[in-house]
Amino acid sequence: MKKIMIVFGTRPEAIKMAPLIKEFQKHKGIFDTRVCVTAQHRDMLDQVLDFFGVKPDYDLNLMRPGQNLYQLTADVIVGLKPILEDFIPDVVLVHGDTTTSTAASLAAFYAGAKVGHVEAGLRTHNKLAPFPEEINRQLTSRIADYNFVPTQTSKQNLLKENIDEKSIVITGNTVIDALFCAKEKLKNYEDDEIHALKQIVDKTKKIILVTGHRRENFGEGFLNICRAIKQIAEKNSSVQFIYPVHLNPNVQKPVYELLNNLHNVKLIVPTSYPAFVWLMMQSYLILTDSGGVQEEAPSLGKPVLVMREVTERPEAVEAGTVKMVGTDIEKIVSNIEALLFEKTLYEKMSLSHNPYGDGNACKNIVSFFYYKKSIT
Repeated sequence: MKKIMIVFGTRPEAIKMAPLIKEFQKHKGIFDTRVCVTAQHRDMLDQVLDFFGVKPDYDLNLMRPGQNLYQLTADVIVGLKPILEDFIPDVVLVHGDTTTSTAASLAAFYAGAKVGHVEAGLRTHNKLAPFPEEINRQLTSRIADYNFVPTQTSKQNLLKENIDEKSIVITGNTVIDALFCAKEKLKNYEDDEIHALKQIVDKTKKIILVTGHRRENFGEGFLNICRAIKQIAEKNSSVQFIYPVHLNPNVQKPVYELLNNLHNVKLIVPTSYPAFVWLMMQSYLILTDSGGVQEEAPSLGKPVLVMREVTERPEAVEAGTVKMVGTDIEKIVSNIEALLFEKTLYEKMSLSHNPYGDGNACKNIVSFFYYKKSIT
């Protein structure tokens, strides 16, 4: 029996790893699958685990007030040592570009386990954008024995870095698996949060969903984003902005100072995963600096405007499902208005093919290990 340990710590990781856990658990006679969470994020992580019905076997519970990258990195490595020594996994699977992913990869390497990197190969080639994620994923690529990449572009990124082609498997992105699962569950699911959102969302208006949290946008960037939203809201009473505001003070301060008193801008607390998927389904378009939303929204037929200067997901831009607008006020305003009032443009973006897969990424990853005779 192959011993698989899946390690993650944040909400985005949990969303993208939950369907993979479920897929491995379908093959209990072949895989002994254990789940370890670091709880780099605590409450937001737990919401996702509850929704997908995932129960961790190990919980490091590392989140601390004011935690920093130095302490978190050290705590993940030290915290995983006894767990790795107890379970002795053949493979440790990590996801993406978090501090948990990189530190867990290093701990697994120290323990003599193979490392599988899910959502490998994304690059901006700018180590400060996003920070610290770009360096996290590059470091993890150097450690990983198996690289599960979402697209051909991701594969080419790794090949350019002299990563062994035999270690690279194109799978699609597991976030699409999670999204399809969530859509199905939402047909017969409602909680207090979604019920409350139904009282806020005005379905007679075109809903623009907004998310923002990137460090590189702190300061003038977020001020410009808010000024652009304010300009659109004041000019267009037929539009409603729904903005779950990130808890970071660098985001909260400009958002509440500039947008709090606009009747068609609803500022709400960050939502759970099922509530956010529900909001995406209600939206007309999405304005974001998130990576995951760039992958998810096209499968719902929602155009995405990305408030970043660079993206590690160029496939979506090339496919026409996503457009980069940065934090330039004029650019944000003009592109939102174009999508609001130019039907042909809107349909072109909303009907474009999602380059991130068909919802079978988890099956592809599990199949790789199922047919692999030995883990060497």
